[in-house]
Amino acid sequence: MNERIMNNIPKLIVVGAIGLACSHFSTRAAEVKVTSPDALTEITVCDAGGVPTYSVSYAGEQLLLQSPLGMKLHFADYTCNLSIDAAKCSTDTVSVDYSLATIKRSHVSHRAVRTIVPFVKAGKHVFDLELHLSDNNIAMRYRLYRSGDFQCARVDSEATGFTLPKGSTTFLCPYSKALSGWMETFPSYETHYQADAPTGRNGEGAGYTFPCLFRIADKGWVLVSETGVDGNYCASHLEASGDSSYGIAFPQQQEIHGVGSSQPGIALPSSTPWRTITVGNSLKPIVETTIAFDVVEPRYTSTHQQFKYGRGTWSWIIGIKAPSEYDVQRAYIDFAEQMGYESVLIDAEWDKSIGRARIAELSRYAASKGIGLFLWYNSNGYWNGGKGGPYNAMHRSAERRREMTWLRDTGIRGIKVDYFGGDKQLMMQIYEDILSDACEFGIEVILHGCTLPRGWERMYPAYVSSEAVSASENLRFRQRECDDEAMNATFFPFLRNTVGSMDFGGSTLNRRYSPTPDRGTMRRTSDVFALATAVLFQSSVQHFALTPSCLTESPAWAVDFMKNVPSTWDEISFIDGYPGKYVVLARRHADKWYIAGINGTKQPLQLTVELPMIAPGTPVQLYADDASLNGSVSTVKTTKKQTLKVEMPVNGAFAVIAPHRL
Repeated sequence: MNERIMNNIPKLIVVGAIGLACSHFSTRAAEVKVTSPDALTEITVCDAGGVPTYSVSYAGEQLLLQSPLGMKLHFADYTCNLSIDAAKCSTDTVSVDYSLATIKRSHVSHRAVRTIVPFVKAGKHVFDLELHLSDNNIAMRYRLYRSGDFQCARVDSEATGFTLPKGSTTFLCPYSKALSGWMETFPSYETHYQADAPTGRNGEGAGYTFPCLFRIADKGWVLVSETGVDGNYCASHLEASGDSSYGIAFPQQQEIHGVGSSQPGIALPSSTPWRTITVGNSLKPIVETTIAFDVVEPRYTSTHQQFKYGRGTWSWIIGIKAPSEYDVQRAYIDFAEQMGYESVLIDAEWDKSIGRARIAELSRYAASKGIGLFLWYNSNGYWNGGKGGPYNAMHRSAERRREMTWLRDTGIRGIKVDYFGGDKQLMMQIYEDILSDACEFGIEVILHGCTLPRGWERMYPAYVSSEAVSASENLRFRQRECDDEAMNATFFPFLRNTVGSMDFGGSTLNRRYSPTPDRGTMRRTSDVFALATAVLFQSSVQHFALTPSCLTESPAWAVDFMKNVPSTWDEISFIDGYPGKYVVLARRHADKWYIAGINGTKQPLQLTVELPMIAPGTPVQLYADDASLNGSVSTVKTTKKQTLKVEMPVNGAFAVIAPHRL
């Protein structure tokens, strides 16, 4: 993080919009209030009754009620009999400034308030609560210290909770029970969100995956997640702890076939991962937040060539019966060249159906056309029973480094590693090992059957994207997924994609998920919908579910759009929508804006879309559906009020390409 200390504030009480105030209510209780640079977001930390708690408000509305803090270690209980050491509280103001091609905004620059709140127990300093507040965002973590002869600790539980006002509703994705799903590979974050569900439930019995979205009656919105997780801790999720409360939960002991502890072990001194809270009176700060990347720092650097991003083709999703035959992949390389794409993904069992020698031939052939190859791998090890190889190439250091040497020497651009199925610290170490070795060898990494990325775009330069969602493969396998595609897709910009890149693998123009027109699941959404999701779903490498037949069988206007749609973005602007119903979102690449909307309701929608980034009267390209989902493209002009009227039928969408207003 490039942080320039703008104003070091040594006092406990600071007058102004940015500040920290400590005031003693009595000799037994202290309260610390910290506000964001715009003075709208506020967190209050208290030690009343010896119990550490916090609450959060935005624009004067309390969005999180008094919620617990602290943790229990194997040698100490840091949830009670604690007090704030007010004399040692400190705060400063920092500037966060960085560039990153793999997230929703290519350059991030914002101000934040950093505050340290020390806690003591029995007269000894036991931990600090570190707070990072930027406008609409709070990140917090614990800094733990050595105690007596203890140089390390097992974290038995974490008390951090999130208590909602009554009447709040939830938008949550159930955390799967261990060893469920395909070949016992769950949890892998592939269940579905439910809109406006009541509080108090606990998913399928194991809680909910991050990120978690809450609507606080008519007061505002809260998004909860975590970031900065690596091999030094486990990944966490939320579990209901009451009618309107949720708490941090560690992985289930049965994950990874019961091997390894569900509780993290840490060296002392050490910091935990960041818990992040994004708040607002609208969904705009939720969709546009970059807090997952703002508070982490790069873990590794790569001495190899600059990583390349872009669009690609992928034969497996449509032609699943023959995904890796040499001639098929050569045809897809030719197709990628015709589309102007940058890569081709060759999926499972290429080692058997093609072989390493002929993969090297394909790599040279692709390179002659300026195209790079991605190869699929099974993550291996004792933690999954997933079918498909190559096996035994990614789970241990010696084998992995040998494989990456071959990948580098063969000119392979990236890998897609699948079937992880667990959030224990042991698995976080596997992720870190793969990503760190890939940085050294210059190999890009896409993860599937996996956990949510937690700031990894900034932490690991070789990291590109993760699935961690019910992705396009489910459209291939189940008709119900196709029937609900539009509704499910409206959740992702508000949830999954808010905190990390999402490798969905969709945007097909084929009517069926099959190489032949008389079989396979049937797509219910329109061609314009496919174009819209290419914009709505953010990942710096996009392997679209297109086939060579699209060049002759799909509308020319749709193919042209897919030839030119970017996969990296300079700016994001949320315009309108509601999770589970519809979404309208704008992304800018260089001097063009791409605005996309989809309808997930069972009724046609008519919208007046506000486009402040487009000059009044500007001619724009509008891709739209009629009532029968027949798409077309036309040139229209924005109004003097910088608006555009659009209609979206059921399962339909719209997309706009417009020049950037300088």
